[in-house]
This record gives sequence, structure tokens and C-alpha cells, in this order.
Amino acid sequence: MKTDIQIAQEAKMKPIMEIAKDVGINEDEVELYGKYKAKIDLSIWDRLKDKKEGKLVLVTAINPTPAGEGKSTTTVGLGQALARLGKKSAIALREPSLGPVFGVKGGAAGGGYAQVVPMEDINLHFTGDMHAITAANNLLSAAIDNHITQGNSLGIDMRQIVWKRVMDMNDRALREVVVGLGGKANGFVRQDGFMITVASEIMAILCLATDLKDLKERLSRIIIGYNYDDKPVTAGDLKVHGAMALLLKDAIKPNLVQTLENTPAFIHGGPFANIAHGCNSIMATKLGLKLVDYLVTEAGFGADLGAEKFMDIKCRYAGISPSAVVIVATIRALKMHGGVKKTELATENVPAMEKGFDNLRKHIENIKKFGVPAIVAINRFVTDTDAEIARLLELCRMEGVEASLCEVWEKGGEGGEELAAKVIEACEKESNFKFMYDVNESIKEKIGKIAKEIYGAKGVVYTAKAEKEIKRLEDLGLDKYPICMAKTQYSLSDNPELIGRPEGFDITVKEVRVSAGAGFIVALTGDIMVMPGLPKVPAAEKIDIDENGVITGLF
Repeated sequence: MKTDIQIAQEAKMKPIMEIAKDVGINEDEVELYGKYKAKIDLSIWDRLKDKKEGKLVLVTAINPTPAGEGKSTTTVGLGQALARLGKKSAIALREPSLGPVFGVKGGAAGGGYAQVVPMEDINLHFTGDMHAITAANNLLSAAIDNHITQGNSLGIDMRQIVWKRVMDMNDRALREVVVGLGGKANGFVRQDGFMITVASEIMAILCLATDLKDLKERLSRIIIGYNYDDKPVTAGDLKVHGAMALLLKDAIKPNLVQTLENTPAFIHGGPFANIAHGCNSIMATKLGLKLVDYLVTEAGFGADLGAEKFMDIKCRYAGISPSAVVIVATIRALKMHGGVKKTELATENVPAMEKGFDNLRKHIENIKKFGVPAIVAINRFVTDTDAEIARLLELCRMEGVEASLCEVWEKGGEGGEELAAKVIEACEKESNFKFMYDVNESIKEKIGKIAKEIYGAKGVVYTAKAEKEIKRLEDLGLDKYPICMAKTQYSLSDNPELIGRPEGFDITVKEVRVSAGAGFIVALTGDIMVMPGLPKVPAAEKIDIDENGVITGLF
């Protein structure tokens, strides 16, 4: 069986200029990054601003398990399948981070015969967006320490600096560091730390900005810490937001590539789905909607995190709403949610799958709460039995949702034609899209609605620290933002061990922070890692390149 990278390397790619023309982008709006990658110049908005938008399809999933769900693969395959049915379609995905590529997860460009290409470039440096975000983030870090060294006229309290440095690599040794060692010439000693680039607020800002002006204004609002009077100090106060925007002048432009079947793919931005909103950029999504009839996009992790944030944060700021939502599930993953060990997934177990279906059932219920039609995509594995498939289809029918077997990993777009037909049908239904909460409600009211309605929690418990932080945000008038819940992806609860559909639990909010530039309030639950570490045997050990430039082991 061929590996994903072998399949990708055998792809018959079209020159990216040809893809651009096919999707309705003019030659003078394309900035080439080699033969198969391009950025789209922002001047395109003047031409397309009054054009009607196409249908938006969101792909989400059940809570992820080690068995795998295949959300990105389904997204790519669905886009290809829609094109096979004669629809003008495109996909919009997040950019992969180098940390996971060389760590545990591997690449993030789909799989099998449902991939975006050139896969190697997309998973590595791509068009340099990650490096630009890293540079902008660390320019602000440098400005903070320099300002303090040069007299600290803003009165920055070094004990209350919340801004971290970043790098696009998993390096646990940098989670907690001390900077400024080495005497007077090197500034003041203080405790600091690093996050991975995708966890930077600048990544979230890039993905929520609607143009360059909006980007710069959002950058100016970033709170780097507080002064001795407990008032926020911003990047605008440090007067570096203009320079940060300059570093991002190319990164803000959406990237265009293609799938294995030459379907246009906009890959732009990649915020963490835990501590940020986990969706690709608004600009790429809206551009796709102006150019095609059906744009397929995804949101990170399960629907309790990614889909909720897509609806309540991204759709709110972008002024968009999905016409249909696809919930990806596998029989393997449902059996794990039903208590089956990973080593026993190949054995037929209908009762365990039925028990695990409770997790999928909750996600179906949640999507219905947003007023959007839902379709279940059953990402098929060779170990799935006829009895398991029949029962899962029956369970979906009992919930009043369409379900479709999806074989895009093995067959590409052909394996997703039935799913695509059901998506087209769902998009014609009336969508009564609504948000889960009003942003003008109190912080606790907003958190409570997410916890109870989406997670199924009994209630919310706040630590003394969280209570204090909520009061501070209320006093500062920074409480009328959407909520971005930082929670484990593995469970509907904040305990990763509680799989399936747990009940009777409380959500414990440990900290509350504001990302004023991005425009959301982060409520932290559990232990969320913002700087991952490498595993005992990192993926990097298997990745290589030979004397002819052929890459192996990437995915």
C-alpha cells in the first residue's frame, strides 16, 4: 500500500495559474510562489465585493480518539466529490505547523487519495506565513523588554507581563525560561516562556482580520500585560503595531494550492483549536465563497470545540453562516468511545458501537441547536463489518439525520459522491442559523450556556483566580467579547478520561484571559499545553531527503 507522500508525489498537478484561472482569479491578482503555490493579492476584493456568495459547508467531527476520524481527509474528498458532480467547488483549510509535523501528529494535508498538494511544501515552510507570525510576535516581545530597559515610561509591571515568545517547533525546554541574564547590558531579569507559533494571539488575529486596516487595529489592541496601576498596556502603547503589520503584509494574503484532483484549495492560517478558535482565515473563507458555488471548510477537533467556535466566533466576525454541517465519525472511534481498547478495534462489536454512538448523538443535537442541517459522514475502514455499518446507519436515521459511507481515502472524490449529493440536498433546506449566546451577556452567562448546552455539563465551577480575573475584565469593560473555551478535545467534559457522553459533571474554569486583539475571552479548563514536547520517538527520526531531493517519511 502506498504512503500518503508517495501518492502525493505521483500527483498530476496543474500549474497554479491554471487553477487560479479555473476558479475565476485574474492573472494580475496572483502572486506566484513557484509553479504550484500562490498568494492572492488583496486587490481582488475590489472586483469581487458585490458578487453573491456561494454555499458554505462546515466539516466537523466527534471527539477525537487514537483510532482516528479523518476530518481533513473528508473535507478534501468532499470538495473533490462536489466537483465530480459538476459543482464549482473549493476547499478552505488551516496551515500545518512544523511542531506536529516533526512530533507526533505528522502532516495535516488530508490522506490517501484525498490530499492537498504539493504536500511537502504545505507541511513545511509553505509560503512563509508561520515565520512572519513568529517574527511579528517576537518583535513585540523584544519591544517589551527594550521598553523596560530604556526607562519603562509606561510603568509596565514585570510581574504582570502576559505576552510570551513563540517558535514553530515543539520544544518543552522552552516552556518556562528566564530572560535578561548576564548583567546590566542585557536588560532586567524576569521569568518568561515560549509557546508554539500557532498558539500566538497574532495567529488568531490574522485569521479573524477582514483586511490590512483591521489587522493593524487588532494588533494595536493586544494586551501585553499591566502597569503598576493594574491598567492594561497594549502593543499600540508600545508603538510597534505598525511594524508588526508590515511583517504580516504578505502573510495576510490567502494561499492557493490544489487537491489531487485539481480542486482549488485555500490554505491560510492555523490557530490552535484549544486556546484559540481553530479555523482557517476569514479572508480565505470569504474569498472562496465569492469564487465558487460550494466552499467546504473545517474546524479543529470535535464539534464541541471547533464547530462551536466556528459558529460563535468566526461566523459572528465574518458575517457568514454554514448552509450545512458534516459530522465525521468512524466505527473504530465510536467503539473506542464505547469502551473498546485500540488493540481490539478490528473485532466486530455492535453493542460497543451503540454505546459510543452517544458521543455522536450529542454532536448531532448540538449542530441542530445552531439551526443548521447536519449530515453524518461515516469514514469507512476495512475492518468495519456489514452489521456495524447497518446499525450505525439505522441509529443516524433514528436521530433524523442523513448519513453516508465515505471512502474518499481509498477512492478520492469518487468515494464521496453519495455524501456530496446529500450535502447539496441539505444546502437547499432552510437554515435557521443562530448563535449560542449574545455577546452582551455576562462572561459567566456565556460560559454557562456553552458548558450546559454544548458539553452537557451540570454546572460551572470557578476558581478564586478565575473569579478575580472575570471581575477585572468587567471593570475594564472587556467583557463583551465572544467566549473561546480552552478545553481538552478528547471529552465533552474537561476531563480527557470521560469519553462517550458523560453526564452529571461540572466544568471547572481555572483562569480567564482576554485576547483583546483577536476579540475573544479565553476560559481555561483542565491542562492545555501551549508548547508541546516531542515524543520519545519523534516523527522527525523517520523523515529524510535523498541526494535527488526525494522526501520520505513525511506522512
